[in-house]
Amino acid sequence: MTRVLATGTFDILHPGHVHYLTEAKKLGDELFVIVAWESMIKHKPRPIIPTKQRVMMVNELKVVDRAIAGSKHDIFEPLRKINPDIIALGHDQHFDQQELEKTLKEKGFDIKVVRVSKFRECDICSSGKIIKEIIDRYSTDK
Repeated sequence: MTRVLATGTFDILHPGHVHYLTEAKKLGDELFVIVAWESMIKHKPRPIIPTKQRVMMVNELKVVDRAIAGSKHDIFEPLRKINPDIIALGHDQHFDQQELEKTLKEKGFDIKVVRVSKFRECDICSSGKIIKEIIDRYSTDK
């Protein structure tokens, strides 16, 4: 049985998230998802939705077998419990695929890293773009 791991913030769920997780699931038999804690997100603004609520929402997606909150200290900690065969990266995730594979090997993991394709059928398929659209649409300056 092939276990696939997907990770992300999943702040405001949108079709791009569904595409990412659906493509990740196609890589194996089980799909586990790690939802990042606010404190671990350094490459973009902190999420609006609290971690536990984001985990609950991701767990409700039928393509996901199990979603959990990640570690508050070490992104590699949950990998020891999940023991994935494959890590699926979203098309726009900030990880460098080869660098991640190298780091995983150095930490004693034998995990293949695969980047999934971009979802092309969505005008605003990012939480940031959705937030910007809400701000623009409801700005009091208009």
